[in-house]
Amino acid sequence: MNFDTYQVDDQTKIGLYKAMLKPRLIEEKMLILLRQGKISKWFSGIGQEAISVGVASALQKDEYILPMHRNLGVFTTRDIPLVRLFSQWQGKENGFTNGRDRSFHFGTQDYKIVGMISHLGPQLGVADGIALAHLLRKEQKVTAVFTGEGGTSEGDFHEALNVAAVWGLPVLFCVENNGYGLSTPVNEQFKCEHIADKGVGYGIESHIIDGNNVLEVYAKVDELCRDIRKNPRPVLLEFKTFRMRGHEEASGTKYVPKELMEEWGRKDPLDNFYNYLLESKLMDPEEEAGFRAEIIQEIEEHLQEAFNAPDISYDQSKEIGDVHKSFDFKEIKPIEKRTNIRLVDAISDGLKAAMEKFDDLVVMGQDVAEYGGVFKITDGFVDLFGKERVRNTPICESAIVSAAMGLSINGMKAVVEMQFADFASTGFNPIVNYLAKTHYRWGEKADVVIRMPCGGGVAAGPFHSQTNEAWFTKTPGLKVVYPAFPSDAKGLLATAIEDPNPVLFFEHKALYRSVYEEVPVNAYNIPFGKANLLKEGNDITVVSYGAGVHWALDTLKKHSHIKADLLDLRTLQPLDIESVYRSVKKTGKLIILQEDSLFGGIASDISALVTENCFEFLDGPIKRVASLETPIPFNSELEQHYLPKTRFEHDLLDLWAF
Repeated sequence: MNFDTYQVDDQTKIGLYKAMLKPRLIEEKMLILLRQGKISKWFSGIGQEAISVGVASALQKDEYILPMHRNLGVFTTRDIPLVRLFSQWQGKENGFTNGRDRSFHFGTQDYKIVGMISHLGPQLGVADGIALAHLLRKEQKVTAVFTGEGGTSEGDFHEALNVAAVWGLPVLFCVENNGYGLSTPVNEQFKCEHIADKGVGYGIESHIIDGNNVLEVYAKVDELCRDIRKNPRPVLLEFKTFRMRGHEEASGTKYVPKELMEEWGRKDPLDNFYNYLLESKLMDPEEEAGFRAEIIQEIEEHLQEAFNAPDISYDQSKEIGDVHKSFDFKEIKPIEKRTNIRLVDAISDGLKAAMEKFDDLVVMGQDVAEYGGVFKITDGFVDLFGKERVRNTPICESAIVSAAMGLSINGMKAVVEMQFADFASTGFNPIVNYLAKTHYRWGEKADVVIRMPCGGGVAAGPFHSQTNEAWFTKTPGLKVVYPAFPSDAKGLLATAIEDPNPVLFFEHKALYRSVYEEVPVNAYNIPFGKANLLKEGNDITVVSYGAGVHWALDTLKKHSHIKADLLDLRTLQPLDIESVYRSVKKTGKLIILQEDSLFGGIASDISALVTENCFEFLDGPIKRVASLETPIPFNSELEQHYLPKTRFEHDLLDLWAF
C-alpha cells in the first residue's frame, strides 16, 4: 500500500489517522455491547474506515453527505457528539429519531448528514435534488452520496446517475465495493469488470480508488471536490475495499473464503496507515497510545451518559403529531372579481401564482417545459420562469420524486407532475417510504407536491385511467387532495404548495376541459380537511369526491324528489369525517360514491367510521358504490359499465326507499 505518492501535509495525515481510529474503537465497543444484549443490531464497517473518513474529511462542513449503515466514520468526522449516536442506537430520546428508527437511519441538518432508509436506492436521487438546489442558487458545493456494490443493481442507481449526468449536477456517487451484497458475491450482481465502468454509459467521469488507502481516498476526493465546485458535474467513484465482519453481526462471514479474508486482513486501512506513520516518524507508539486513551475515555463517558439517560415514555399525541410538520395555515380569501374558466385553467393559474410567490419553487416532470405537459398545465411556463425552474425530466419517476425530496432538504420547494397518476407506481417507494416517513423519523419536512392526472371516462385504458388515491390514503405522513371544481382546485393547490408536508394532488382528466366555473382571479387558498356541502336535504347523505361529485349532482337533478345532503370531501387526508357525522345524524342514511374500485377504498373507511360512531342514528344500511373489481377497460361501452354512475342511481333509489 503506497502512501508516499500523495501530497498531503503531515498534520492532515495525523488527523486522518485519529479520525479512522475513532470509529474503529467505537465499533469494537459496540460489538461487546451487542454480545451483552445492550444494543439490538450492528452493521460493522471495520475495514472500510478509510472511505468514510477520507470522503468526509475532503468535503466542507456545510456540504451534504448521504451515508450508509457502514459509514460511522462520516458521523464521527463531522464531530457529532458520541452521546447522541449512542442514544440513537439505544432508542433514547437524545438520539436523532426519538426511538422511532435505529442504526444510521436518520439525518441531521446541524451536521449536513442525510441518512439512509433500508430501501437504499432513493438516497441517490435525494443527492441529485440537494445538488440541484446548490446549482440553482449558484452555490459552489459538492454533495456526496454512498451506496454499496449491491445497491448499484437497483433501478434507482441508474435513474439517479442518468439525471445527474443530464442536468450536470455536482454529485459524488461513492460506491463501496466490498465484494458482497450480504452474501451474494459481485459476480452474481453484475458482469462488467468494474462498477466504475458503468460511468461510461452515463457519459460521466469515473475513477477506481483503493478504499483501504486513506491518503489516496482523501487526496483524490479533495482534488475532485475542488474542481467540481468550479466545474459542476457528477463523478462516479468506485472504492475497492472489504468488510471484515458480516453484513450485520447475525449473518456472520462463513460464505467468505478463508484466504480472501486473510488477504484483506493484511490490507487493514488502520494498521497499514499506522505502520506508515511510524516508519515516517510522524508518530510514535506513545503518541498513538495517547490518542487511543483519549478516544476510549470519550467513548466511556458518552456511553455512560447515554445509558443514564431516561427511556422514552410513550405519548400518543406526540407520536401522531410528529407524523406531519406543523403548518400554520394563513387564509388568503378570494376576491369578488371572477372569470369563467375550466378545471385545467384553474390548476394552471394556481401553479403559476405559486411560481410567482415562491422563487424557490421548481416544477419537474416529463415534457413539462416547452411542450407544456401532456395536458398543457405548464404551457408558457418556460417563458415566464425559465428552464431552470421548469424542468423536463427523463422517464424516471423514482429518481425525480427522490430529487424533489432533496430539493426540500436543501431549502427549496418542488412540484412533480406525474404524466398520469398510474405512473406513480414506478415512484411508489420514495413516496411512501421516504416522503411520508421522514418527518416522523427525524423531523425533516418533505415540501413536495405530486400532481396526479387521473380517472376514467376518456377511453384511455388500464394504464392511463386509474384513480389510485387509496394507495396513498393508507400511508401516514401523506396528504391527499382531490378537487371536483375549478375554484377548489386553484385554492387547494395553493395550500398544497404552501404546506411543508408531502401532498398527492389528484386532478381528474375527464373534468379538465368539461367543467367550468366562475373562479376568483386572485391568488387565494382553501384549508385542508373541510368538506363542501353542495346540496342540503333531510332524506339522505351522499358523500363523494372528484368526478363522483358530478355524477351525484346529475343523478340528484334527475330525481329532484330526493332531498339530499351532498358532501364533496375535497381532501381525503385529512378527512372531514365530522361533517359526514353531522349529516348522517340529521338524515339517518348514507351512500358513498367513489370512482375507485370498491375493496379497500376510501368509502370502506368512511362506512366503518360512521358505523362505529353513528350507528344509533342510522335508519338503513350504509351503501358503498364504486367501479367494478377489474382493471379499467379501453372500449367505451365496457368503460361505461365499469364506472359506477348507473349503479349509483339504482342504489340511491333503493336506499331512499328503504
